[in-house]
Amino acid sequence: MNQESPSSKRALLIINPHARQGRDRKHDIISQLQQLGFILLSESTENPRQLSEIIRRYRNQVDLVIIGGGDGTLNAAVEGLIDTQLPLAILPLGTANDLARTLKIPTSIPGACQVIATGKLHKIDLGWVNGKYFFNVASCGLSVQITQRLTKEAKRRWGVFAYAAVALQVIWQARLFKAEIRQGNESILVKTIQIAVGNGRHYGGGMTVVHDATIDDCRLDLYSLEIRHWWQILAILPALWQGRQATLPGVRAIEGTEIEIYTRKPLPINTDGEITTQTPAKFRVIPQAISVLVPAQD
Repeated sequence: MNQESPSSKRALLIINPHARQGRDRKHDIISQLQQLGFILLSESTENPRQLSEIIRRYRNQVDLVIIGGGDGTLNAAVEGLIDTQLPLAILPLGTANDLARTLKIPTSIPGACQVIATGKLHKIDLGWVNGKYFFNVASCGLSVQITQRLTKEAKRRWGVFAYAAVALQVIWQARLFKAEIRQGNESILVKTIQIAVGNGRHYGGGMTVVHDATIDDCRLDLYSLEIRHWWQILAILPALWQGRQATLPGVRAIEGTEIEIYTRKPLPINTDGEITTQTPAKFRVIPQAISVLVPAQD
C-alpha cells in the first residue's frame, strides 16, 4: 500500500553516533536536510534502548522520524514507531543496511536525503518473536555465533566484509542441534546448524531470505540448514546469497504467518543482528505495521 509523503517537513532526526558513519556525517546530513526544506528537531542517545521513548516524547511535535544508523538502530526504535504510527525515513549509516537494501534506498547520504524529501510512504510488515519485533530476519544457531564474534571495531574497519570474515572463522566450529518446528498442524523434528525466519528480503550484509521474498508479502519464510559437515555450507553460500537455497539438498524451507521453534535447551535468538530472546520461540508476521519512505519510482 502506497501513500503520499508527509505534507509537513517537521521531522525528528535521530542519528546513532556509534553507527559506522554516524559521528562523521551528522553535520553534513543536517545541512542537506535543511536545504531540502526540513525543520529538524535533533536528538541523540548513547543508549539505543532509549530510542523508542524519545520517539514517543515527540509524538505530537513532528510528522516524520528520520533515523540514521544500521539495522540494529532501526530495530531499537521500532516499538516507538508502532506506538506513535509516525512514518519512518531511513539514513543508512550502518554496516549491513539490509533494510535499506530491501527497500531500495540509496546508501549514499545525498541519495537517501532525496528519498526522504521526494519519496512515497509504503506500508511494510514486521516480524515478531516472543514480544520482539524485527524487520529482516530472526535466527538461531550459526548466525548467533557470528553475531557474538562480530565486534564493532571489525564492522567499522572492514564494513560488510566483516560478516564474511567472521562467518569463515566460525563455520568450521558449527555444531548440529535438535529442534522441533511447528507450522499449522505440522510438527517437524530436525537436526540443523541454523534456523532463520525472514520477514524482509535481505539480511547478513546482503544475503537473501528467499528469491521472491518482499517486506510486504504478509508471510514469514523459514529455512533450516540440515547438513552433516561444516564444509557443505561453502557449497551452498552462493545459493544463500541469491535466496535459492530451498532447492538444495540439506535445506528445508517453510512459509507461513505463524511458526514455532522448540529446542531441548534454550538457544539464543538473533533479531536484526542483536541477540534479544531465546527458544522456545513463537514467530508471527504483523502485516502493514508501519509506514516507511521509499523511492517514488521503483
